[in-house]
Amino acid sequence: MKTQHEKVVLVTGSTDGVGRCVAETLGRAGYTILIHGRDRHRADAVVAGIKAAGGQATAYLADFSSLADVRLLASGILESHPVIDAVINNAGVGFGQPGETRAESKDGHELRFAVNYLAPFLLTYLLLPGLANGRGRVVNVASVGQAPIDFDDVMLNHDWSGERADRQSKLALIMATFDLALALRPFGVTVNALHPATFIPTAMVLESGVALLSTVREGADAIVQLVTAPQWHGRSGLYFDGTRPAQAHAQAYDPEARSRLRVLSFELVRLGHPDEQRGPGVERPGHSHTAAFPSSEDISI
Repeated sequence: MKTQHEKVVLVTGSTDGVGRCVAETLGRAGYTILIHGRDRHRADAVVAGIKAAGGQATAYLADFSSLADVRLLASGILESHPVIDAVINNAGVGFGQPGETRAESKDGHELRFAVNYLAPFLLTYLLLPGLANGRGRVVNVASVGQAPIDFDDVMLNHDWSGERADRQSKLALIMATFDLALALRPFGVTVNALHPATFIPTAMVLESGVALLSTVREGADAIVQLVTAPQWHGRSGLYFDGTRPAQAHAQAYDPEARSRLRVLSFELVRLGHPDEQRGPGVERPGHSHTAAFPSSEDISI
C-alpha cells in the first residue's frame, strides 16, 4: 500500500483561496502536491510553504483560457508523474465585476465556459492514463448556482451575463462529472462534483460584492474529504452540497442533454467525436446510445 508521500494530488487554481487551503491541508497530511496557477511567484510561494511544513510540492503554470496551455500542463505532469491519485479541478472564473462585458478565451470560446468547464474537461481527459494507473479520484469544484445549457447558444452570444455564464459552466462540469463517472468505472477511477460552501471569501466572491456566509476552511474541508475520506472510496457520479450528497439541476440527469454536451465538448477541445475514441462502452441509463471513452492505453498526448 502506498504511503501518503507516494500519493500525488493535482490541485488546480491553488495559489490562493480555497485551492491553496486544500493544497496546504493535503500537503500537511503527507500527500505530494502539484500546485497549479498562472503566476510563477505565487505558485512558488505556495510550494515553499508546503515544503517548509515538511511536505512535498511542485509548481506548474498554465493559463486555462488556452487549450494549448492545458495540453502542455497535462503532458508535463504525466512526464514526471505517471501515476496520479487525485485531480481536484478547482480553478475558475466567477461572475466578474458589475458592468463587465462578455469576453472570449484564446480559442474563441466564451471565457467562463472555457475556463470553468472546457479546461478541466480536457485536462481530466488527458490525465486519464495517470488516474487509471492510480485508481484515482477526480473532484470537480462546481457550485449550487447552476443554469441550464442553451444548446442553441452555448457561448451566450445573446443575452450574456457573468452570472449566467458562470452558472451554465458549473452545470456543464457537473454533467460531465456524471458522464465520466460511468465511463471510468471499469478502471476504478471515481469522479464526483461539489458545491464546497456558500459565499466564501475568495477573490471571485469578493469581487461580486455579495455578503459572506462561509469560510475558506469550510470549503476546503468539503473538498479534502472527497479525496481522503474512506466512506467515499469507490463512490462515483455524486454531487455534494458541502459534505452531503445532494441533487444537482435537473438537466444534469437528462441523458440526452449529457450526450449533446459530450459531443460538443469533444469537438470544442478538438478531440474528435467521443464515439471514435476506443475504450469501454458505457450504457447511459434511459438512453440507448453507448458512448466509448478511452482506456489508459488508448490515450496519447
